[in-house]
Amino acid sequence: MTLQLSKSKTVSILIQTLIWVVLGIVLLFNQPLGWGITVPYQFWIKQVFTFFLLVGAYYLNAYLLVPRFLLKSRTGVYFLLMLLVIATIMLLTSWLDRYMQLGKLVNEAFMKHGPPKRGERRHGYDILTLAVSALVLGISTSITTTQIWQRDRQRHQEMEQEKIGSELSFLKAQINPHFFFNTLNNIYALTVVNVETSRTALHQLSRMMRYVLYDTQNSTTLLSQEIAFIKDYISLMQLRLTEKVAVNFFTPIPLQDFALAPMLFLTFVENAFKHGVSDTQPSAIDVIITQDANTVNLMVKNSIFITQGNNIEENQGIGLNNTIRRLDLLYPGKYTLKVDETAEGNMYIVNLTINL
Repeated sequence: MTLQLSKSKTVSILIQTLIWVVLGIVLLFNQPLGWGITVPYQFWIKQVFTFFLLVGAYYLNAYLLVPRFLLKSRTGVYFLLMLLVIATIMLLTSWLDRYMQLGKLVNEAFMKHGPPKRGERRHGYDILTLAVSALVLGISTSITTTQIWQRDRQRHQEMEQEKIGSELSFLKAQINPHFFFNTLNNIYALTVVNVETSRTALHQLSRMMRYVLYDTQNSTTLLSQEIAFIKDYISLMQLRLTEKVAVNFFTPIPLQDFALAPMLFLTFVENAFKHGVSDTQPSAIDVIITQDANTVNLMVKNSIFITQGNNIEENQGIGLNNTIRRLDLLYPGKYTLKVDETAEGNMYIVNLTINL
């Protein structure tokens, strides 16, 4: 945003410089008597005076009239003030004409080369001053409103980004303890059955938590790191499973690394182990990660074991809801999530596709 503002200021300075250069050429090099006729020096004084009047009118309009009246929906007052500014410029230039007797001096210079045409000439100059004043104020209004609109838009975008960043940090902070809590529950169950296996599980958990606490602090991680984390998680879950549970994990070969948001896959895999495993009945979990060009796909397929009459949606919990919310914020319009709870063979299938 700072770089965009700096570029906007640079462009604004260049535009204004160009305006004053062109206006200076129009005022200082315009000859009232035609080229080859000497013009009294008072004419140039008037043109310089007019130039600075127009500069003052430009910035008065840009920094006072437009922000305080036009952009505050006080359009009527604004246009009245614009007319007052133009009238002031006309009155001051006319006063200077009379004070320096510029009309008389110009006529005397013109008479040396032909008959005077005072009325036509003075009328032409009044029209030129009026037209240039209106043009300068119009340019000032256009540039100022455009700059303010761009600045407000940048501020709005910056606020939106800060809001999204804060929400993502909050969601991520919720997901990490959620994962840690669930995994500790699994290890606690292992301590009752096999102490040695629980020690191995704690070692794996420490490695996974290192990834959660340190490697995911950035907004993105590598696909290979995310796959390695899922592999460790599955390995940890398998420590407490019986032979009745078949777990298959497939990854793309060869793997082409991409940057993606961390811990997007975990919740779907975690829910498969939470709802797709039975201690007494045969069950299966398939986790398949594939990629095609810039697209990565996760398919999680598991058996369904519903307890106490609850359906899967009632057991999804904060983890899945937060993951879907993160997908909405990070990949708007770039992901699809399909859930099939009516698959054949009493299976629950989640299919997530992300365009990276």
